[in-house]
Amino acid sequence: MENKQTKSKQRVVNHGEVFTAECEVNAMLNLIKHETERIDSRFLEPACGNGNFLVEILRRKLAVVNSRYGKNADDYERYAVVAVSSIYGIDILQDNVEECQSRLFTIFDSEYSTRCRKIANNDTRDAVRFILGRNILCGNALTMKCNEDTSDEAPIVFSEWTSPDGYKIKRHEYIFAELLNDQTSSLFNSNDIHINDKGESVFIPHSTGEYPPVHYRRVHLNE
Repeated sequence: MENKQTKSKQRVVNHGEVFTAECEVNAMLNLIKHETERIDSRFLEPACGNGNFLVEILRRKLAVVNSRYGKNADDYERYAVVAVSSIYGIDILQDNVEECQSRLFTIFDSEYSTRCRKIANNDTRDAVRFILGRNILCGNALTMKCNEDTSDEAPIVFSEWTSPDGYKIKRHEYIFAELLNDQTSSLFNSNDIHINDKGESVFIPHSTGEYPPVHYRRVHLNE
């Protein structure tokens, strides 16, 4: 599937679905190579398909995690979770979303199981599955709404994962439209405009949900 650019002629007709080839993915990511090698650098693919770009980004991030922390399984584990939590995607087709989540998890689990044999555990695996479920979403990046079987589509909401002490994860939720600072949106509020120390106007989105910090192995239990 990684080298196949279409699933069917009908999907091309219905959705214009053509996946980016591996050589093109790597050529484009090489233009921002320094960012792909930052473990916590966030990436959003607004039409992620089954994950060709996101898969390669995760591979690169995990390679950096291994080069820096491969000799310490505990450090490898927590920084690998950070790498996963920095990757986001949206696709209009549910089967692509599920396939993308599965591919990303498989890459993480393969590396994790190899590098952390003695401490590898299902709590961490479940936490990563949960994070991917919050980060790779089915929706329309143009309308910024989820794809739901209702006439009243809900807005796309992403989770931000931060680590206050390296072991605990704190989760904030943000509405995608507000993250883009869409001033035409009813979500936009002039009270959200602040002035930085250079006297420049900056937009600070408001979190729509906040969860207390928990150990990264238990993030999926913090609902």
